[in-house]
Amino acid sequence: MAAASNSAAETSRAARAIFTGGLIAGAIDITYACVFSYIRRAVPPARILQSVASGALGEAAFNGGMPTAALGLLLHFLIALIWATIYYFASRKVRVLARVPYVCGVVYGLVIFALMNYAVIPLSRAPFGAPAFSSPAFNFGLLVHMLGIGLPIALATRRYSK
Repeated sequence: MAAASNSAAETSRAARAIFTGGLIAGAIDITYACVFSYIRRAVPPARILQSVASGALGEAAFNGGMPTAALGLLLHFLIALIWATIYYFASRKVRVLARVPYVCGVVYGLVIFALMNYAVIPLSRAPFGAPAFSSPAFNFGLLVHMLGIGLPIALATRRYSK
């Protein structure tokens, strides 16, 4: 009975860490993307969300209106939750990830930035690639991944770890 209770408590902690970290990171990232793109080039938020959906749908995502924007939002948060899940379960094996969240979270944000821009997006159907080095999009994107994605995921993991 105690083992089942302990297992349920661990599952609950895992779910809270993953959902808290993933939803905060996802909200920060998509807010940044929409605001930054609108300020720089007057790109509307729906177009940013369609660009996320273009990873699965290709160019057709930009002709799909609000349904593809909604799909992009769903995919965006799914990706954020996947990154949070990876971090949480890695922290069960590599305990320093939960003990030192400020350093590990920033490093994790760098890893996410690199993998998303140089592996995931190029392998997807998205009609664009990584931002040019030293461009504002590269620099701000790197900072947002470090402080707005990796760090919240690591802090949520620490908050809900034993």
